[in-house]
Amino acid sequence: MRRPPPTRAFEAPPAGLVRMRWIAGGLLVAMAITFFVARTLYDPRTPFGASMGFVRAFAEAAMVGGLADWFAVTALFRHPFGLPIPHTAIIPRNKDRIGTTLAAFLRDNFLIPRVVARRMNGLDIAGAAGRWLANPPGGDGRLRRGASRLAAHMLEAFDQQRLGGMVKAGIGQRLRALDAAPLLGQALTAAIAEDRHLPLLDGIVRWAARVLEANEHLVRAMVSERSGSMMRWTGLDETLANKIIAGLNGLLTGIAADPDHPLREKAEEGLAKLADDLMHDPRMRERVAAVKSEIIDNPAMQRWLDGLWEQARTGMLKLARDPDRVLAGPVGDALRQLGGTLQTDPRLRLTINRFVRRAVVGLAADYGDGIVRLVSETVQGWDAQTITRRLENAVGKDLQYIRVNGTLVGGLVGLAIHAIDVTL
Repeated sequence: MRRPPPTRAFEAPPAGLVRMRWIAGGLLVAMAITFFVARTLYDPRTPFGASMGFVRAFAEAAMVGGLADWFAVTALFRHPFGLPIPHTAIIPRNKDRIGTTLAAFLRDNFLIPRVVARRMNGLDIAGAAGRWLANPPGGDGRLRRGASRLAAHMLEAFDQQRLGGMVKAGIGQRLRALDAAPLLGQALTAAIAEDRHLPLLDGIVRWAARVLEANEHLVRAMVSERSGSMMRWTGLDETLANKIIAGLNGLLTGIAADPDHPLREKAEEGLAKLADDLMHDPRMRERVAAVKSEIIDNPAMQRWLDGLWEQARTGMLKLARDPDRVLAGPVGDALRQLGGTLQTDPRLRLTINRFVRRAVVGLAADYGDGIVRLVSETVQGWDAQTITRRLENAVGKDLQYIRVNGTLVGGLVGLAIHAIDVTL
């Protein structure tokens, strides 16, 4: 499987992260200035000058602690000052291993069928969905909009060609595994038993009459070509063609008017025989399977599946981006009715929960490895700057708080050491 191309889209850091960077950097600069000022004013012969020793000790240790933590935080994501110091730029150098480890974490904790089954056991998915649909969150809908944005970002973030290929491959596998012949035979048998095939026969008869009417000239031309010169000279070919056309029209009219026409009975016998062969004849089932495979492999069918996935994705994105407008229309009314039914019908709720559990476990079994590879190769496909920005933005302000805490804790330790030194 080919690795996706590197992603280099610029992602601006959050405003809070930028602000904390300035605070941590400003605190370090303030400690440096304080150190030099206190060092200049330090004079053990005067009370004020002696007190500057405590300030100098605090600022000196704070400056060392802040620099050490700045170096540690920076070394995670890049080379400090651009210098190739060993064991720095840890995340960019190990991005492939990070992708593999993240994928293994997903596989071992979320995508193993037995783990998925255990986590899904006891979850009332249908009940929760019913309560949410019947009574959507009120107020400003921040939860709904947040979930919608998350769903939209997830749909846009995945490699659509690969994800669409997985969906198309899954549909194709299900269609190939489906034994269509018995289903067609059962459907045809049920249609014949309930006379639902009669409109089809009537439609075929009407279609044949229209075809004959539209192609009378071809019948006359065929009769004329096969007639001798004597028949054409006497005009008997025209008379014969008229008789043939009139006979065919009379036959089709009789079939259309008489429900007990012998040809109708022959057609029904043929349909019944076809239904029986579809259900019980191995050769017929093989022929149906071969036709089904040809249809699935046909480029037109593959294009249709591509279009089906793209339409589904577009619809999901539209719903995710504007849930309020969609839920305010007829779709919203239908969803609210469905939510009420899910809450009041325990059998339906049990059926849906069982189906969801089986579907999720089946997806984990069938596509867990594919999802793991998708995550791993997507992370490995990011360039060093992209993964650095995304991880740094994801961790957010906490790394900068480490720098602030290192500066303050270092200063307190230096102050304590200086106090002990003075006391002794």
